Amino acid sequence: MTILDTLFPNSSPKLVMFDLDGTLVDSIPDLATAIDQMLHHLDRPAAGVDKVRLWVGNGAATLVKRALADSMGTTDLENIPADIYDEGFRHFLIQYHKVNGDKSTLYPGVIEVMKKLAADECILAVVTNKPGRFTDQLLNKLGIHFNYVISGDTLENKKPAPDQLVYCMQEANCTAAETVMIGDSISDVAAAKAVNVPVICVSYGYNHGESIHDASPDAVIDSLIELL
Repeated sequence: MTILDTLFPNSSPKLVMFDLDGTLVDSIPDLATAIDQMLHHLDRPAAGVDKVRLWVGNGAATLVKRALADSMGTTDLENIPADIYDEGFRHFLIQYHKVNGDKSTLYPGVIEVMKKLAADECILAVVTNKPGRFTDQLLNKLGIHFNYVISGDTLENKKPAPDQLVYCMQEANCTAAETVMIGDSISDVAAAKAVNVPVICVSYGYNHGESIHDASPDAVIDSLIELL
């Protein structure tokens, strides 16, 4: 019996929503490249992959703020000078557009799981905090396609707010009881629990250096293959 069988004992879920970065795709190499190029542009020291891995998960704007704050020796994201942030964010977007997808890779099991769920007539969706133009660019480069793609700028609010999940369920005409969220971070768990959607998290993702078990998802898996 699989995790999905346990959560949905009577029938398969109709809608499966996936987070993107840290769940389906290891995008840290490209994000770190763009962040370090942004920092170099501002004459600040490079951050590197390990730090960027801890900063990802709340959208591009917050990622840039965390990198800039770190370069200033603080964790305070609210007092970064506006001109520095604006130039940093502008340059990050330019650089990330150049490298997005170059070194990003699908995690093991992604293709197999998507094929099996599609064969079971599940509706597949991506619900991510990544800006739409980068989401589409990355999905196209990796050659994976979904029925619905809800990005960080599709709506005013993004995860951990539940708005994106609610919107996706409305578009797919599915209830919370027919839906499952698969993610990697506390933001995914919070958004799902706010609307009573079962949530499964992968153990290998980006959760700001914290164990995803602490967020109390309905299940934790070490590989997406465990869904099969």
